[in-house]
Amino acid sequence: MPTLLPRPASQTTTPGEFELASDATLSTHPALLEPALRLQERLRAATGFVLPVAVADSAAPAGDADAPSIRLDLDPALAPEGFGLETTERGIHLTASTDRGAHWAVQALLQLFPSAAYRRSPVATTRWTTPVTRVEDAPKFPWRGAMLDVVRHFAPTRDVLRFIDLLAMHRLNTLHLHLTDDQGWRIEIARYPRLTEVGGWRPETQLGAAHGSATDGRPHGGFYTQDDIREIVSYAAARGITVVPEIELPGHAQAAVAAYPELGVGDAEPTTPWTRWGINPVIFNVEESTIDFLCGVLDEVIDLFPSPYICIGGDECPKVQWVEDERTQERMRELGLHDEEELQSWFVGRIGAHLASRGRKLLGWDEILEGGLADGASVLSWRGRVGALAAARAGHDVVACPEDTVYLDYRESDLASEPIPTGTVTTVEKAYTFDPVPAELDPDQARHVLGGQANLWTEHIDSMRGLDYRAFPRLAAVAEALWTVGERSYDEFAPRLTEHLARLDAAGVEYRPADGPRPWQQRPGVSGRTRSAEEAAAHLAKITANIA
Repeated sequence: MPTLLPRPASQTTTPGEFELASDATLSTHPALLEPALRLQERLRAATGFVLPVAVADSAAPAGDADAPSIRLDLDPALAPEGFGLETTERGIHLTASTDRGAHWAVQALLQLFPSAAYRRSPVATTRWTTPVTRVEDAPKFPWRGAMLDVVRHFAPTRDVLRFIDLLAMHRLNTLHLHLTDDQGWRIEIARYPRLTEVGGWRPETQLGAAHGSATDGRPHGGFYTQDDIREIVSYAAARGITVVPEIELPGHAQAAVAAYPELGVGDAEPTTPWTRWGINPVIFNVEESTIDFLCGVLDEVIDLFPSPYICIGGDECPKVQWVEDERTQERMRELGLHDEEELQSWFVGRIGAHLASRGRKLLGWDEILEGGLADGASVLSWRGRVGALAAARAGHDVVACPEDTVYLDYRESDLASEPIPTGTVTTVEKAYTFDPVPAELDPDQARHVLGGQANLWTEHIDSMRGLDYRAFPRLAAVAEALWTVGERSYDEFAPRLTEHLARLDAAGVEYRPADGPRPWQQRPGVSGRTRSAEEAAAHLAKITANIA
């Protein structure tokens, strides 16, 4: 019998099966039309059956009353992302109070069919059956996501859309899209065309992760037009997913400063986006004209992304240029600020006030806690759990993404065959232990933890095959950690994951097998930046000192 991943809150199965046939009917309440269309689309691709969609407030079956039917009904009593799923020998009944809940009902239903339901072409020999079962479910956290860095290596629009499909398959509802950094600017801004004309392309790229690594001597770049962004946002919304954009400031600024040197500090400005990995000293200056520039950028971003949150980064911002620049020091005196940490807080606060004036919420990495956090700001807690503790205790909302647990670009074993091994070893089992809520929080404080996300930085992910390898099956483990209510056991999860791998195979996902990389996934001999568990603990203690 097929099992579900993530594990549902309740599932009861009895003898018998439902068999989908070419004469089946599909009907839906008008509020749930989008999920019904997605179900129709997937079943047509996999089975070849064309199930016409009938729309009616009662979602009554259409056509032959004796034909097997699938119905989507509205049930206002269910939680916003909750759903009901009931299959009998004659039909399937899905219920939800929102279209997003109905999307998750559809995803659960697809998992009850044979794994070939995820293929892109019909399989004539498959019997399209589901067990007779009843499922009642709702997620534990409202924020269940993944961050995709499209700066270090650009992902064409088609690859982003494919990744969105994989998020939806796992009932993840948020795509955090990292769009700007030192190495590139990936979103068209109409009023500032040089951001992509200059900032969208770098002359070469560092190979490997070790300090002093060679570069490849090949240009790399690309960007999304505003029409591309509209397509990505619309495609995600049609699958129950919100896209949260990230525009980095005040650090990680070299691509922007290369395009518009007046945004930088001092006279020696970069002429291209950065070709190396790591932390770059280039930072935005703190003039009013630069604040105005960035607010203009964000105005266009806001118009493209309906997300209530706009991420402004705020991480890994060395302040050496501010310390050494006479004009910046003069500006600090004008503003009555005592040090550069307060200056960063002022900078972030100005941007946050502009976002608030446009009805949006500021989201930033946990470094924005240093120097004081702007009212209404929310925090991405990546440096362990200290940021989550500090922000939640201060009454700020938190999205947890600790690097020691859910950084999926980190290596999956100590095998020499791991491609460009970086970071600490993060196994599927380790990812499954993810709990966004620190145990030290009391219930009132814990309510500020919105959920969590996995992060995929792409310094060493230069293709969709590489993304598949890094993300899966670990992202499936993270999805269950963020969805499933109650006690979880890896021993109970593991056999369901093994079954789930057949679905990933059918969907064409080149995930990492449990016994190590496949031959074509191996890239031995490329050095990486790795850390032992002890080194990782010392590293986290050092970088969280300012927050604590």
